[in-house]
Amino acid sequence: MIEVLTHQLYSIGGPVLIALLVVSLLATATAVYKLLSFGRLGVGRHRVAEAVLKRWAEGDASGAYQQAAADKAALSRVVAEAITGVWRWPDDKERAREMATGTALSLLDMMSRHVRVLETSVQAAPMLGLLGTVLGMIAAFNEMSQSGGAVDPTELAGGIWIALSTTAIGLTIAIPFYFFTSWIEGRIDRERAAMDGAILTIVYGPGLDLANQARGETTQFAQAQPVPLRR
Repeated sequence: MIEVLTHQLYSIGGPVLIALLVVSLLATATAVYKLLSFGRLGVGRHRVAEAVLKRWAEGDASGAYQQAAADKAALSRVVAEAITGVWRWPDDKERAREMATGTALSLLDMMSRHVRVLETSVQAAPMLGLLGTVLGMIAAFNEMSQSGGAVDPTELAGGIWIALSTTAIGLTIAIPFYFFTSWIEGRIDRERAAMDGAILTIVYGPGLDLANQARGETTQFAQAQPVPLRR
C-alpha cells in the first residue's frame, strides 16, 4: 500500500493525494478540538441540573440557584440564568425566558463552532478521491493511446488500480468523520432540548410561587411566636 501511495504521489494524482492528507489532518484536529470543547462546556452532564430542577419544583429556590451556580456545565449555567431572570422580573416571564434563552443560544453556538469544517471534510474527501481516480484513468488511457494500443493488460490494470486508490482513500477519510459529525450534532440537539425544557420548567413552573409561599409562612410563624418576658 505504501508503494501505491508513493507511486500516486509522484503521478498526476499527487496534488489530489496531498489535498486528501490536508483534509484528513484538518478533520482530525477539528474532532479533537470538539471533544475537548465538549468536555470544557460539560455537554451531557445533566445530573446537577436535574437535581436543581427537583429542588426548584419543591420550592427551594435559593438552594437551587446556589447549586446551579456552583456547577460549570452548560445546562446548569442556563438554569442559573433562568432562576436569576425569574427573580429579577417575577412579573415578566417572557423577559426572564429571553434572558435564559440568550445564554442558551450563546452556549449552543460555542458547541456548534467548527462543525461545518467536519461537514465540509466529509463532503470534500470523496470528491477529491474521485478526482484523483479520474486523473489517473486519464493518464492510463493516455499512455495506451501513445503506445498505439499495444499495452500490456497487466500494466494497464495496475495503472487503473493505482488510480482507484484515491477514491478508496477519500472514502476511508469521509466515513469515520461522517459518523463522528452525526454524533456531535446529536449531542448538540439533545443539549438544546434539555435547555429548552429546563427554561420552561424554571420560568413557567410553580417553583418560585412555592418558595414565596414557604417564605411567607415562615415569616408569619416567626411573627406569631410569643415574646419572652424579661424579669
